[in-house]
Amino acid sequence: MAAAGSSPSIVEYFGGEDGYRCGYCKNESGNLSHGMWAHSMTVQDYQDLIDRGWRRSGKYVYKPIMNQTCCPQYTIRCQALHFQTSKSHKKVLKKMLKFISKGDVSKVVSEEEPMDSHIEDVVSCDFAYKSESHVSQSELTPLSEDHAERVENEDKDTGETKEEVNQQTVESGSLQICADRDTPVSGEPSHSAKTVHAPPKPGKGADLSKPPCRKAKDIRKERKLQKLLQNQMRTLEGSQLQAGDQVCLLENSKSKANQPKTIEDFIFDALPDDARHKLEVRLVPVSFEDPQFKSSFSQSATLFAKYQMAIHKDTPSDCGENEFTRFLCDSPLEAENAPNGPECGYGSFHQQYWLDGKIIAVGVIDILPYCVSSVYLYYDPDYSFLSLGVYSALREIAFTRQLHEKAPDLCFYYMGFYIHSCPKMRYKGQYRPSDLLCPETYVWTPIEQCLPLLEHSKYCRFNQDVKAVDEGRIKELGRVRVLHKRTVMPYSVYKKRRKGPSDEASVQQYASLVGQTCSERMLLFRS
Repeated sequence: MAAAGSSPSIVEYFGGEDGYRCGYCKNESGNLSHGMWAHSMTVQDYQDLIDRGWRRSGKYVYKPIMNQTCCPQYTIRCQALHFQTSKSHKKVLKKMLKFISKGDVSKVVSEEEPMDSHIEDVVSCDFAYKSESHVSQSELTPLSEDHAERVENEDKDTGETKEEVNQQTVESGSLQICADRDTPVSGEPSHSAKTVHAPPKPGKGADLSKPPCRKAKDIRKERKLQKLLQNQMRTLEGSQLQAGDQVCLLENSKSKANQPKTIEDFIFDALPDDARHKLEVRLVPVSFEDPQFKSSFSQSATLFAKYQMAIHKDTPSDCGENEFTRFLCDSPLEAENAPNGPECGYGSFHQQYWLDGKIIAVGVIDILPYCVSSVYLYYDPDYSFLSLGVYSALREIAFTRQLHEKAPDLCFYYMGFYIHSCPKMRYKGQYRPSDLLCPETYVWTPIEQCLPLLEHSKYCRFNQDVKAVDEGRIKELGRVRVLHKRTVMPYSVYKKRRKGPSDEASVQQYASLVGQTCSERMLLFRS
């Protein structure tokens, strides 16, 4: 997606030598990550960054140091177009339908479902506040483009034309897109190993060596289809149906009747006229200029504080309006609208769940060129019996599919980080088919292939091709774009102008983490 006419991303890189408290294993200094403050960021740059293992908390963008951090965090995405609802997912959807239509309240929580089952990657983000930028806005405003171009052309030592540089950028960008689209669609478990089922002991479950039991409802359906088939055969006077035609007719009838229900079938199921409750989901842009966001801000902030204190045991001072704004309302993403994009545009949004006129949950999401990225969810603990974490994730998958109809490239649902070493965070792997990002080559790998590796080691390279390398790696450090004294220039020019000790090691680290494409598009602020 071209971000024509939009302002460039401007970032300050902080490095990542210090350890912070881990929100998963509670290690006081084991959480290690690289970080940068994003003063502004295009949706395409953020898409490319999360496809290299980055993630944002407010305006702070961080990347775990995977081979050193106590709990390695692997980027996980669900293939929304091929998503299959599990039995437990259907239970949650049916539970919500019963509550809305009849007012049924089920207090039973599935053992497989965590109490707080949604995107909880950034519960402990003290580092975001410690690393906050203090650069003034005037320093971040580049001078005119003409001036910037003169500086860009000042360096004649590279020996490469501008066309060559542009071509390399395009090729690097297309590699990332191809990696997404060439991912295997199938999320089925491997069937290479034969499974042998021994007959169970009495009272210990079904005998898998025998045909499975069938529901009476399914048997009735089949009898009805058989009767229908007989009637159709009688109507064909004087003509004989071939055996193959009979089988084909029966199979077609079966396929229509036994079609598995989709998420949309549950979500948009017609409600009775006398439904006890009304649930409305509103998509609101994260902007104080938006009237809906502004009018619901106070109610939303109050709900956030209630959730944080009940679920995460925060103190009132930890979750006031300022903290809420900084954590879930401040976003570096620049809102964009594209001709082939979704009608709501790209950027940061709050998906508000209104029940009978009040907000009971808010899903914070980023809509990006290739995905919906879930940032956070908070909800009213009084409604925890509705499994709002699971329900909202399923709604967001359905929303991704809806956006795909208008924006064909948008077909993935990013769930943040999968943390195998933390059992509470493994639930994300239940949304299938899904892929994990290889931390060394940044290639997507079906989760079924990753899990056996993670059982042996908490840090793994998923790409089994030993010769494979990071295709988006930095190749020319001199081409990294820098913003210095309000002037945009390549690092090769800045390096000559700079006074004082060399910062090449820091810039090299930054460029290797964001990759060649982003390093040539984003502006790295240097004071």
